[in-house]
Amino acid sequence: MASRRERVSTLPRLQLLVLLLLPLLLVPQPIAGHGGKYSREKNEPEMAAKRESGEEFRMEKLNQLWEKAKRLHLSPVKLAELHSDLKIQERDELNWKKLKVEGLDEDGEKEAKLVHNLNEYGLDGRKDTQTLHSNALSEDTQEELGDPRLEKLWHKAKISGKFSSEELDKLWREFLHYKEKIHEYNVLLDTLSRAEEGYENLISPSDMTHIKSDTLASKHSELKNRLRSINQGLDRLRKVSHQGYGSATEFEEPRVIDLWDLAQSANFTEKELESFREELKHFEAKIEKHNHYQKQLEISHQKLKHVESIGDPEHISRNKEKYVLLEEKTKELGYKVKKHLQDLSSRVSRARHNEL
Repeated sequence: MASRRERVSTLPRLQLLVLLLLPLLLVPQPIAGHGGKYSREKNEPEMAAKRESGEEFRMEKLNQLWEKAKRLHLSPVKLAELHSDLKIQERDELNWKKLKVEGLDEDGEKEAKLVHNLNEYGLDGRKDTQTLHSNALSEDTQEELGDPRLEKLWHKAKISGKFSSEELDKLWREFLHYKEKIHEYNVLLDTLSRAEEGYENLISPSDMTHIKSDTLASKHSELKNRLRSINQGLDRLRKVSHQGYGSATEFEEPRVIDLWDLAQSANFTEKELESFREELKHFEAKIEKHNHYQKQLEISHQKLKHVESIGDPEHISRNKEKYVLLEEKTKELGYKVKKHLQDLSSRVSRARHNEL
């Protein structure tokens, strides 16, 4: 009887225990990927910090540069272009960190190029960090060209009467593209000299003789090709500036024209060359779309300033919303264009190196 009474009296206690534990059992417990030891937040603190603070980039130095640039009151198009550049810089630096861990940048060439690119914006310790590099962010077109020969050609073209406003826009892009080619040549020259110094400081240079010879030969060949492209580009600018644009060519955009010229002299099969040509057409369409959004962004900016001067809250809110959407789309397209250009340039470069 006692054991029966004991069993009966145990039931309420069990029920009470279940009632007490039930709320705890219903509370979601931390699992992998949701705040636990192996969660995304624990393993990607940079991304979590970005979401909380609203920062544009994962890397603090790029956020510093972005904030500095915004204080300079640059045009919306210039600011969006810088944003795309910094996104590419961030992507390249994160990829380089992976390569470094795997020991795939022994000569430090990729690191030197990244440092050189970042220094162009004045964030290295050797430059005045209160100002940004004028070539990268200047609003003055004369400063942007930075070469008396180009400035003279551009001035003559503007007053010649041979160009429509659309053709002048196109010619201006050619001038800027030529300037960018000179910049890339100087970056390559600088990284090559650093690489040569690195090879000279190797502990066992005899073990690296073959690798050194092949690598440096490849880089010297690339340097030579870039110099030839620069000379050809200047000849083209002189010709177009004096004669104007003739009949329509296969490609219109300077970057696409350059890539096609390089591809035709690269080690592509006929089928590969035709495939590359089609991809260039898609790339050119992407550039044209980006150019269109840049123009719409500038128009939207001017309209927003006008509406703000009137002071109508409803119109200001509506125009600001449209402006923000255009700004984000322009940034996104700018990044895609630059990434696509990198990919296409790498393919041509690899095909040309295969000829060695």
